[in-house]
Amino acid sequence: MSKTTIPTDAVAPEHDAGVWSLHVLGVGAANATELGSSAAVLERDGKPVLLIDCGPGTLEHFLRCYETLPAAVFITHGHMDHVAGLERLFHESWFDPARRGKTRMFLHANLLPILQARVGDYPNAVAEGGANFWEGFHLVPFSRGFWLDGWWFDVFATRHHVPGTSFGVALGGCFAWTGDTRPIPEVLSAITDVHTLIAHDCSVVGNPSHTGLDDIEREYPEGLRAQLLLYHYGGEADAQALRGRGLKVAEPDGRYPLQAPHPVRADAG
Repeated sequence: MSKTTIPTDAVAPEHDAGVWSLHVLGVGAANATELGSSAAVLERDGKPVLLIDCGPGTLEHFLRCYETLPAAVFITHGHMDHVAGLERLFHESWFDPARRGKTRMFLHANLLPILQARVGDYPNAVAEGGANFWEGFHLVPFSRGFWLDGWWFDVFATRHHVPGTSFGVALGGCFAWTGDTRPIPEVLSAITDVHTLIAHDCSVVGNPSHTGLDDIEREYPEGLRAQLLLYHYGGEADAQALRGRGLKVAEPDGRYPLQAPHPVRADAG
């Protein structure tokens, strides 16, 4: 993979870039419930654009911050610490006629059977019957990426358990969110530039499904390490250890400024 040069005359004329930020709602690994389930909101001018993952407590945190349901959700993979909040999101959407079927749910096509088995296939999505789980949303399956509000989001496979079941998301020149992963320096180097904030799974000790401190120091060159914002760690002691090695660590409910996205290419999508 190689970086694509974005021509300066390719910007969509209707786009005013605005002020972008990444609001990290929770930063904890599955067992670090005190840190909140790992999830984030891409914001533009302080308003939510995209919720990334919806684990236990994520929707409640989102509602406290924005006082509305998310308009768009991206799911990285099917583990319950990233999707357990979808049942409540369905109910909140289904029983509000103004919102029923309106929340765009962006899912890689590989995840559809997984999410169907985990949260979509339970008999009677509502007690009264007559409702299919996915009817509560505007389901948008994809393979390479997706359009949202006129911006093209790249989606990339990550290394987490079974190949082809976990995916990260990136907005060119702005941010990348890995979701759960082992190191993927070659992928991140291809889809980011020096201005991109890379939110990356990391704890002190890695394992066959997650990145550890030694993996970061071994696999990522210095320039790429400087762009990392680490999350999905095991506790405050982990955070202190990571910071002690000169790495930036996300905090629960932290907001991080982003560069405006690259202009949209005419051939994107």
